[in-house]
Amino acid sequence: MSKPSIKQVEVQIMSQTYVLACPSDGEQALREAVAKVDAAMCRIRDAGKVKARDRIAVLAALNIAFDASRQDPSLAFRNSPIGTADSDDAPAADAASALPAEAHEALSRLVARIDSALAADDRLL
Repeated sequence: MSKPSIKQVEVQIMSQTYVLACPSDGEQALREAVAKVDAAMCRIRDAGKVKARDRIAVLAALNIAFDASRQDPSLAFRNSPIGTADSDDAPAADAASALPAEAHEALSRLVARIDSALAADDRLL
């Protein structure tokens, strides 16, 4: 079995150039994803409420993930054990039991790190 060919693709997100690797047959999909990320980040930047590029990237990622979850309910945060810590939502409990303990712990640690990193900024969108 042969390995898929990988190519380097130069793209721009918020006027910053990135060189990304992708399969040769995946360039169009990568460019579409980059366009979606760039548009989301530029909307947040242009709103003028958030200036730091890393915070803009986190908010854009969250917006894109939320939009994706609305299009595909299997991706919805409400079905995830990390949705809300104090939720009485039954689907979240079902999803928690479906995850291996290590995955649940890793996701919980990731959410805690994101919360900690964003805690200093009380002006997020």
